[in-house]
Amino acid sequence: MRNILHVAADLLREALSRKWFLALGLGITLALATVALSLRLEVVDGALAATRFFGGDLGGRVEAVDVALRAIFQGASWLVFYGGLVFGIVACSDFGPSLLAPGRIELMLSLPIRRVELLVGTWLGVLIVSSLAALYGAGGLALILGIKSGFWTAGPLFAALLAGLSFSAIYAAMLAVSLWVRSAALSAAAGFVVFFAGIAAGYRHALLELFQPGPGQEVFRFLTAGLPRISALGHDAAAIAASQPLEWTPLLLNVAGALVFALACLALATWRFEGRDG
Repeated sequence: MRNILHVAADLLREALSRKWFLALGLGITLALATVALSLRLEVVDGALAATRFFGGDLGGRVEAVDVALRAIFQGASWLVFYGGLVFGIVACSDFGPSLLAPGRIELMLSLPIRRVELLVGTWLGVLIVSSLAALYGAGGLALILGIKSGFWTAGPLFAALLAGLSFSAIYAAMLAVSLWVRSAALSAAAGFVVFFAGIAAGYRHALLELFQPGPGQEVFRFLTAGLPRISALGHDAAAIAASQPLEWTPLLLNVAGALVFALACLALATWRFEGRDG
């Protein structure tokens, strides 16, 4: 376990040195600063009486603060979830190939680190990076709105963790592909395939009804059976962020499905890595 954490920490240091993640941090900070300086909420006895952004009156009727802010939290959740997944696929696409770069791989394997520990540590490091970025954006927004409205909720933080979990499933597939082809472009392509296929898998039952009974329907059923339900997790993240009623059994099943998919990809990657000469 210690070796896995060391590999994850090494990846975190590498991520912090990259311009991609520096730009992400600056972008999130700038967006939060813009919201903090430009948004004004007038709260009277627990109800939102007026909202102004950049000095303009957004209108609206008087309603409870938690109800009025649902749309903001929901929209922010969608942005963090899907925007974070797309950014993560692009920014993290070369972590796997760089792991196998000549010189580095020999150095890592010369240390008392097993190959499975190297893979799991890389995956864990990427999971931590993606989760921290999502928590920073969602937590910052929750803090700003809490200060301005007096309404405090940890919903956006849990939604951010769901975004990190979803990306962990996607990146596990990207890491597995990089063990076959050492290419950042193909790693990113694999990530986008899982991303879009996972969105379709989230609407699996609705899409199955569009197929005529037959081979086509069965092929689609088979191909989407083991995929992470990306769109379903995104919907759950938005509902949690907005403090809306949620069915916990489907959510837990979707979380378990994403974790099983990630572990299966890591097992496949380990099998491939153990079979390599170096």
